[in-house]
Amino acid sequence: MKTAIFTGAARGIGLATTRLFLEEGWQVAMIDRDSEALADAVTSLDNVHGVDCDVSDPGSVTGMIEEVLHQYGRIDALINNAGVADFGPIEETTFDRWKTVMETNLDGPFLCTQAAIPALKETKGAVVNIASISGLRASTLRVAYGTSKAAVIQLTLQQAAELGEYGIRANVVAPGPVRTKLAMAVHSPEIIAAYHDALPLNRYGTEREIAEAIVFLASDRASFITGQCLAADGGFEGTGIGLPALRD
Repeated sequence: MKTAIFTGAARGIGLATTRLFLEEGWQVAMIDRDSEALADAVTSLDNVHGVDCDVSDPGSVTGMIEEVLHQYGRIDALINNAGVADFGPIEETTFDRWKTVMETNLDGPFLCTQAAIPALKETKGAVVNIASISGLRASTLRVAYGTSKAAVIQLTLQQAAELGEYGIRANVVAPGPVRTKLAMAVHSPEIIAAYHDALPLNRYGTEREIAEAIVFLASDRASFITGQCLAADGGFEGTGIGLPALRD
């Protein structure tokens, strides 16, 4: 049975994608540093194994990979999804806030992929990094977050270029606005309307729709695809900035 490692798996897109992997016959190592949320998620699913891990810590990452291999014996796909969001003006973004974002969003995918390479060589596996539309188009209040996600996209290209000789594929998914519980809790009606105006599909995406893109790129169905950034964004990247005045 194929094995996927999924970081940031305890909720949201991570949990939705874990469920889709399970539907497609995979087993999943669910990785998260929120021990309580991870335990709740693991107890509700079959063919999963939970590992507490801070992906920004090299020692924790090494131990996580070792535990997954001890549990399952193989790694066929690594999904680097763990991330933190910190939104604020450039002038108010302290270096500590900047470092906190970079440690998880950029250092995490670098460390996890590096540690998983020997196992991925054995299976000719796949890496799927999760970036964001904020890594493809600039927006206010996202100096640390957007920069980290743009760097993840470049990291993916480096991984694809260097690991392809081993048969390892590396791709990245850049989600646009997604209807998560958190987003709906913090997005005002005005923000929701503005996003709808800017999206050709005129709606937020769902966690399941992002999961479909991730599982596809991890699967053999994408066996000749590497070094690509798939923007699952309802067309957001291609349309520029929406004009609220045109909505009426």
